Amino acid sequence: MKIVTWLKKTTLAGLMAVLILAALPLSAVYAAGDPPPPRVEGELTGERLERIWARQQRAYERLGRLLERADGMIERAQGLLEKAESEGKDVSALQAALEAFTEAVEDAQVVYEEATAIVDAHAGFDDEGNLTDEGLAAETVRQLAEKLEQVRDLIGKPGRALHEALKAFRESHRPPARPDN
Repeated sequence: MKIVTWLKKTTLAGLMAVLILAALPLSAVYAAGDPPPPRVEGELTGERLERIWARQQRAYERLGRLLERADGMIERAQGLLEKAESEGKDVSALQAALEAFTEAVEDAQVVYEEATAIVDAHAGFDDEGNLTDEGLAAETVRQLAEKLEQVRDLIGKPGRALHEALKAFRESHRPPARPDN
């Protein structure tokens, strides 16, 4: 009998909480005769610009780390290719893919430096990423987006081609499976 009473009280308290929350206004309130400003689809507001800027800076930093590691990866891959070639394996397709990727990384580093200039200037934003001028900020975000996309485009396809070439090379040079004893 005590459990039933406890369940009734708990249910009643829960329903009261729901009713109280339902009575609270959860939308913005405007003064009489002062309608909310019209929103244009795709409009870049101050808060949205700040979020986009923060997200772009994270993407910029990730691409920077990738480009920093690329030289080491290329050197290691070249060393492995030379070793495989000395063992008499055909590495021509892999060498071509690596050379294309190397050129793409060099081109991407030039574009990344242009992106660095945009990030360093951070027109329309203060040093903490807060909006100072909406028009300048919108242009900065647009310019940085273009540069980041260019970097991704430059290294994306050659990077995937190198990955596929490595995969095909490993498959074709896999040691034969040992029979189970």
